[in-house]
Amino acid sequence: MNFVEGGVTAAQGFKASAAAAGIKYQGRTDMAMIASDVPCACAGTFTTNIVKAAPVIWDRHIARELGSAQAIVCNSGIANACTGEEGMQMCSRTAQSAGEALGISPESVLVASTGVIGMQLDMDRVEAGIGMLSPALEGTTEAGHRAARAIMTTDTKPKEAAVVFQLGGKKATLGGMCKGSGMIHPNMCTMLCFLTTDAAISQEMLQKALSADIKDTFNMVSVDGDTSTNDTVLLLANGLAGNEQITAEGKDFQAFCAALRAVNEKLCRMIAGDGEGATALFEVRIEGASSKEDARTLARSVVSSNLVKAAICGHDANWGRILCAMGYSGAEFYPERVDLFFESSAGKIQIMKEGKALDYSEQEATKILSQPEVCARADLRMGSESATAWGCDLTKEYISINADYRS
Repeated sequence: MNFVEGGVTAAQGFKASAAAAGIKYQGRTDMAMIASDVPCACAGTFTTNIVKAAPVIWDRHIARELGSAQAIVCNSGIANACTGEEGMQMCSRTAQSAGEALGISPESVLVASTGVIGMQLDMDRVEAGIGMLSPALEGTTEAGHRAARAIMTTDTKPKEAAVVFQLGGKKATLGGMCKGSGMIHPNMCTMLCFLTTDAAISQEMLQKALSADIKDTFNMVSVDGDTSTNDTVLLLANGLAGNEQITAEGKDFQAFCAALRAVNEKLCRMIAGDGEGATALFEVRIEGASSKEDARTLARSVVSSNLVKAAICGHDANWGRILCAMGYSGAEFYPERVDLFFESSAGKIQIMKEGKALDYSEQEATKILSQPEVCARADLRMGSESATAWGCDLTKEYISINADYRS
């Protein structure tokens, strides 16, 4: 398996485009379209927030009830959340317009939105955007890159990844793009992720792979502790790689899951590192846990702690905050057994052994924590299970961004 350049257009038969429809932003693209040459098996995971945006309800029906799709239309700027029946009508009209433009049924069109909650979309602008998107569809790397930029809100950079791997002697590709910078605390992230693959795999196994993978990828990301109304991960598989269709667990299914993990983990790190106002990607690794779920719970608790995130911003090796966040997580562990380390490209330092602070160099710890990517690693010495979570530091800039977000 090798990473290659690109994102949603890396796999055979997928095209993308972007357009400036003036949904909310001026002077930049704010709509994107992804389309497959042929119908696709479709899988999806969605926000657990009781308040769900209209596109989430639309896409959940297609993924769970129909299991097939051929296109995705996404706008940025307005979330189409808390918009009532009018919001659902916007989804239907968007799908109808895109279906007519692409020559497919509206039920084959997935829709997504991200941005301000409570504002209504202007359908005239959406339809005009679709009119620009459909004839501009291209299978080039650059087309995928333009689409990735179009779905950004407070993101500072587009987020794409793709891998090539083998399935039964056939070359297959899986790629994706995502957006997310604030309101990130997934529970299935505002987070959107669109994944495409030319692998031949049944809808049942596609959904099984995605549902299992997000437990250790997108559900392990936290920027600010807020689970969005719009969180959506969509995965389309068009089968053009020509491999024997994956219909059960086995070697090929494992290879597919490994490719999915590689892409999703890379996208997760991009989201965390680009958190609103962030200056550092903060990774938390829990090792030696007695259960996988305890490891996940502990990692998420530490990476979500505002006090820990503030310490990372200040390059302060405040290990007490980490142990405290572990303690209130609800997971079982023995504090007197914990070994704790900080790591980065500047080196590694152990700051706690068997629950007690070591005589470490504060200057060395600060140097390690001053890098753009830092990791806190805790060994519980209770078992063999582990988990990793990703987040970012908490800065004054985060407050500045969100204090005037609607303006």
